[in-house]
Amino acid sequence: MKNIVAAVDFSNATPGVLESATEMAKAFGAALHVLHVVEPEPSYTAYGFTPDEFPAIHLFQEEARKRATAKLDQLLGQVSSSVTNATVHLAEGSPLHAVLDYVKKANADLVVVGAHGHGAMAALLLGSVAEGMVRKAVVPTLVIPAAPEK
Repeated sequence: MKNIVAAVDFSNATPGVLESATEMAKAFGAALHVLHVVEPEPSYTAYGFTPDEFPAIHLFQEEARKRATAKLDQLLGQVSSSVTNATVHLAEGSPLHAVLDYVKKANADLVVVGAHGHGAMAALLLGSVAEGMVRKAVVPTLVIPAAPEK
């Protein structure tokens, strides 16, 4: 095992995902790729508008990228003492597809994702990255349950 991807969403599932992926990377001497995906900027073309008519959306998207980058850097600081070959990556797009694309790009041997346990209805309406990874991944996927909310 040479490359492990830890897909994080900064929720209460992230600490467990990061801890498990770090332990495995350390045990196998593997590179750890910590990945976060920012949702794409919404399209208003269906409503007859252009993104330029909503400049606040551009600012919001840029702020989301900045915050995600800062959080990823913070996570890198947490794992770099345990895993010398750890990197962080920010992608943009549909979370499931962006993770699948990155897994191929990184030549990953394992993907670690978190499960929120929102239930079947939420997964049906919102989709589930963990469930999608289990169905569509071409490499083993380890699903870590989220810590209980306090």
